[in-house]
Amino acid sequence: MRLKNRSLYEINTRVWLRNYDAEGKCATLKDVPNEYWDKLAELGIENIWLMGVWETPISTIKNYCLEPFLLDEYKAALKDFRADDVLGSPYSIEDYKVSNYIGGEKELLQVKEYLNSIGINLILDFISNHFSADSGLLKEHPEIFLTTNRDNFLEDPYTFFSVGKSEDVYFAHGRDPFFPAWRDTAQVNYFSEEARAFMIERLKNISKICDGVRVDMAMLSLNNVFKNTWGKVLTDADYPAPENEFWEVAIANIRQLRKDFLFIAEAYWDLEWQLQNLGFDYTYDKRLMDRLKGTFVPAIIEHLEATEDFQLKSVRFIENHDEPRAAHYLGIDKSKAAAVLISTLMGMRLYFEGQFTGEKVRLPVQLGRKPKEKPNKSLELFYEKLLRIAKHEIFKRGNWELLRPVSSWESDESFMNIIAYLWSYDNQYRLIVINYSDAPAAARISFNPPEGMRELTLTDLLNNKKYVRNTVEIRGEGLYVQLGPYRAHIFAF
Repeated sequence: MRLKNRSLYEINTRVWLRNYDAEGKCATLKDVPNEYWDKLAELGIENIWLMGVWETPISTIKNYCLEPFLLDEYKAALKDFRADDVLGSPYSIEDYKVSNYIGGEKELLQVKEYLNSIGINLILDFISNHFSADSGLLKEHPEIFLTTNRDNFLEDPYTFFSVGKSEDVYFAHGRDPFFPAWRDTAQVNYFSEEARAFMIERLKNISKICDGVRVDMAMLSLNNVFKNTWGKVLTDADYPAPENEFWEVAIANIRQLRKDFLFIAEAYWDLEWQLQNLGFDYTYDKRLMDRLKGTFVPAIIEHLEATEDFQLKSVRFIENHDEPRAAHYLGIDKSKAAAVLISTLMGMRLYFEGQFTGEKVRLPVQLGRKPKEKPNKSLELFYEKLLRIAKHEIFKRGNWELLRPVSSWESDESFMNIIAYLWSYDNQYRLIVINYSDAPAAARISFNPPEGMRELTLTDLLNNKKYVRNTVEIRGEGLYVQLGPYRAHIFAF
């Protein structure tokens, strides 16, 4: 039976490694003690995503990473910001070569070997949309990049650029169609068979040194998205649309080599289902995160009514390197309630290094140092308990059922702020009840307790309490629950 609730732990590798050097300089992967990985395994972490391991050209720092708007972001995140804190974006890479900054491929493979020995997969980035604008590949393999004519360059020099003094070829910077181009990148041409073959070969090489990839902005490589983003450029160059989707071909190629290789897509714009159908094991569930930011609980419940197939392949998260820190934008209590939810749903749950200790500063990805923040010990203990609860087999292999709280007495509408669902597996049950609001809430929740029991003992694993309730009442009126603001139960029975 397929695992239904896998976990993924993201680490901003270049920044995080500074924690392992007494002088604050950058350590390498060999300096990380095995005990660190052991602790994550004990908490039930099954996949570790080392974000930012690939080599980046030093020249991009001067050429693209010191623009005024970026300097403002750096100074907002680091009050004592220094110019040497800028390492360049980990998503503006030279090529898929492990950076010596973190220890090179040899040390990465040593880490992978140990992680695999304790049951953890190693996940790395695959940045399908682009390479660095300073990558040597533009000269070595210009055929894989999207190029255009001089007229388009003159019309939009922010999006297009030339290499060196050449005025014969103009390249496109990578971009999201809803935002200005990322000027430190060069766009791969997904309407070119040469580019597709090149990227598949890179994926094959990556599959030899890790167990899966988190694909950056995966939907940008879809035929329709690529056409809509670059329509005029493609028309001018007379590039026909490919017959097949890149991901369908690429994933099939890798699966011939490794059936167990994981594909995780960063995806938006309601294209998650399409990417899942093309072979992705998991796709980002950004919509859930956005709804958890708000206060309208029925929208969250509606989101959880999606089909099981879709939910099984959804990555649930409340923060990552692109998003604000949960302790900052939600606050501690609300972030705890959100964490209980994402940790006990179907699919993959994603945590970000620093989330467990309540870090509040979102660091621009170009920086190699983060501010010192005092760890929230209470939050750290909460996460340790939650993850130990959530690693139980019932959440990985069990059956999940969304329940329908109702009013506990006439005219009380606080029940609408309660989210409840039930897991069952091998004669064991977990009932999760969450008040996702800033006010007390009460409700009745009906479900079917095990047959032949007159009374049911509910052990609240999260709060270390026990309750004995009548099973006839539970089947009829429903279990009565009353919770304070952003409080939760995880009942075992």
